[in-house]
Amino acid sequence: MELQQAKTTNEKDVSTVAPNSEDVAKAVLAHGFHPTLIGSEAWEGYMFSDQEIRIKESTDFYGAVLWPSAMVICHFLEENRDVYKLVDKNVIELGAGTGLVTIAASLLGAKVTSTDLPDLLGNLQYNVMRNTKNRCKYIPLVTELSWGAQVKERFPHDTHYFDYILAADVVYCHPFLSELLDTFDHLCRENTMILWAMRFRLDPENSFVDRFRERFHLEEIYDLPTLSIKLYRAWRRGPSTNGL
Repeated sequence: MELQQAKTTNEKDVSTVAPNSEDVAKAVLAHGFHPTLIGSEAWEGYMFSDQEIRIKESTDFYGAVLWPSAMVICHFLEENRDVYKLVDKNVIELGAGTGLVTIAASLLGAKVTSTDLPDLLGNLQYNVMRNTKNRCKYIPLVTELSWGAQVKERFPHDTHYFDYILAADVVYCHPFLSELLDTFDHLCRENTMILWAMRFRLDPENSFVDRFRERFHLEEIYDLPTLSIKLYRAWRRGPSTNGL
């Protein structure tokens, strides 16, 4: 019951303190830097857990570009590492994209399963291995996951349990929002915590929050208007409500 106890003590303290949104946004963006020398391979630089992280983006795929929501989650986990303790925890990232959140969580000691669509796995695997090898207690597992019915086959309840689900900017204008909601529902168990950063763009995406609340308790941690991003934490309301 460690997670349930944390919700009523230390973790609750994090959500009830309202940091200045401008200061948080500046702190988030301050983690990024550009290389001083341009080499044969283009990359974006980030600093988390006192480690330099080099991320290669791919303009061929929308999901292989790093969005600020990923930096928001990484910043929050680093700033609150004494409350949200990831050491030895089982963590899954949905829509991992370029892998920054996976890498940051791994540097903080988590056992991370990093998931995305098949076309994105090559670049994701490259970034993850480049930045975690010989740095982390656990090397992340990079694996394919299509949202919806496949999640039950890939992560059955009798063999898989996750303490945390991390998701950065997975809600955008696409036809798979119902499948995404079902995926959250299957993976989120009684003591699982969801940390989800969302950039608000269009009405269909905004309405997803209301649908999400039907299945999960949802609390806002950050509201960053200059980035159009909110960071939420969530946990399930009760037994699974879908057919997965």
